[in-house]
Amino acid sequence: MLIRKEKVQYDWLIIASYFSLILIGSLAIYAVTFPQNIDKTIFDLSAPISRHLLFLVIALSLFSICLLVDWKVWHNFSYIIYAFSIALLILVLLIGSEIKGAKAWIEFGGFSIQPSELAKLGTALALSSFLSFHKTNLKYRNYQLIAIGIIALPMFFILMQPDAGSAITFLAFFIVLYIEGLNTFYYVLAFLFLTVFILSFLFPFYYILFGLLFIALCMVWFYKKNFSYNISLLVVSLCVSILLEYLFPLMYYSVGFTAIVLFIMLIFVWKERNERISIIAVILIAILSFFSFATMEVFKSLEPHQQERIKVWLKPSECDPRGSLYNVLQSKVAIGSGGLVGKGFLEGNMTKFKYVPEQSTDFIFSTIGEEQGFIGCVLVIGIFILLIYRTLSISASAPHKFISYYASCIAGLLIIHMSINIGMTIGLFPIIGIPLPFISKGGTALISFSMMLGILLRMQTHAK
Repeated sequence: MLIRKEKVQYDWLIIASYFSLILIGSLAIYAVTFPQNIDKTIFDLSAPISRHLLFLVIALSLFSICLLVDWKVWHNFSYIIYAFSIALLILVLLIGSEIKGAKAWIEFGGFSIQPSELAKLGTALALSSFLSFHKTNLKYRNYQLIAIGIIALPMFFILMQPDAGSAITFLAFFIVLYIEGLNTFYYVLAFLFLTVFILSFLFPFYYILFGLLFIALCMVWFYKKNFSYNISLLVVSLCVSILLEYLFPLMYYSVGFTAIVLFIMLIFVWKERNERISIIAVILIAILSFFSFATMEVFKSLEPHQQERIKVWLKPSECDPRGSLYNVLQSKVAIGSGGLVGKGFLEGNMTKFKYVPEQSTDFIFSTIGEEQGFIGCVLVIGIFILLIYRTLSISASAPHKFISYYASCIAGLLIIHMSINIGMTIGLFPIIGIPLPFISKGGTALISFSMMLGILLRMQTHAK
C-alpha cells in the first residue's frame, strides 16, 4: 500500500531539531528582510518573509505526506525519481532563467525552483537503492563505475549551468561509498590532489616540486629494510636541502639535490627487484607536478571575478577590502560584534543597515552571530550535530541496507552543507553559494531537505 495506517513512534529528537532550525531560520530571514516587510500584510507575496512562509507551508505539507508514505515506495520508485530529477536538470539548461551567471532556475507563475536541490533527493534514493541491491559489490570495477556514475551525472549537468557550488555538495555521497567499502586509495589520491591544488596557490611551483620529490624520497627509503639507517640518510638529505635553500634562496639547488638523491635511491630499489615502488614514485611525481603546473595555468585563464573568489579564500591579503573581500569581512564583523549573547532580535546594526550582502542566503549565519551572539551560534551548530548524530544512529541500526545507505546520504549532505556554509561566513571556505539547511532563504532547498527528513523519519519507524 502507498500509505499504511498504523501506530508509529517517530524520533522526536529529529523532529524537534527540524522544527527548531526552521523556526530559527524564519526569525533570521525576518530580521534580514525586516525593512522590506514593513507596511505589508502576511498575504502580500511581494514581502520576502511572506514568500518564505509560503514555501515553509509547502515544505511542512510535503514533510507530513512523506511521514505517511511507506518507505518501500521510495525504494521501488527511486530510479524513476532520479530520472525525473535528471530530466529537470536538462530542462533548466534549455529553458532556465539565468541569475548571477548561472542558468539554475526554472521560473513559473512568479516563483522559481532550483532543480539541483531536488536532484540531491533523487541521487540519495537512487544511490541507496543501487548499493542495497544484493549483487552490488564495490570491490569490482563495474559496480564502482555505476555508483560513481549515479553521483557524477547530476554533477555534470549542474556544472553545465554553471553552478560549481551545488555540484560540490554531491561529493557528500562519496562518504556512503567509503562506508560501503570503496577502495581507500581513491580517497587518498583525492586528498593528494586537493592538497596540491591548495598549495599551488600558496607557494611557487618549485616549492611544490621539492615537496613532491621529498615525499617520494620518503616512500622509497621507508620501503627499504634498514629503518634506522634510512631515517639517518633522510634527515641528512633534508638538512642539506635546507642548507642549499639558505645559501641559494631560489631553491633550484635544493630541488636538484633532492631529485639526484631520489634518482640514486630508485636505482638501488630497482636493483633489489622492487620495481613497483620505483614506478609508483615516478608516476606520482609526474602526475602531481603536472597537476600543480596546470592548476596555475588554468587559474590565469579564469575570469577576473572567478580568480578573486579563489584569492579571497586562499590569499585574502591580496584582495581589495572594499571589493571581493568585502562580503567575508563584513560577515566576520557582524559575527564578532555579537559578542557572547548577541545584540538581540532586530537589534543588529550590520543586519539592519544591510552591511552584509546576500545575508538571507549565503551569509545567514552572520545574522545569528550578530543578534544571538556566540551562544546562539553554538546552539545552532549543536542542533545540527544532534540531527546528524540521530541520522547516523538510524543508519547504524537499520535492518535494511536501503535505509542505512539513505540515512548516511542525508547525514553526508547535512555535514557538507553546514560545514561549507558556516565556513564561508568566517572565511574558511570559498564563497560558492551553499545554503544552510532549514535556515537560509531558498524555497527549493527547504522543500528538498524537508522531504529528505520526512522520508528518513518514515524509514526510522521501520528500523525500530
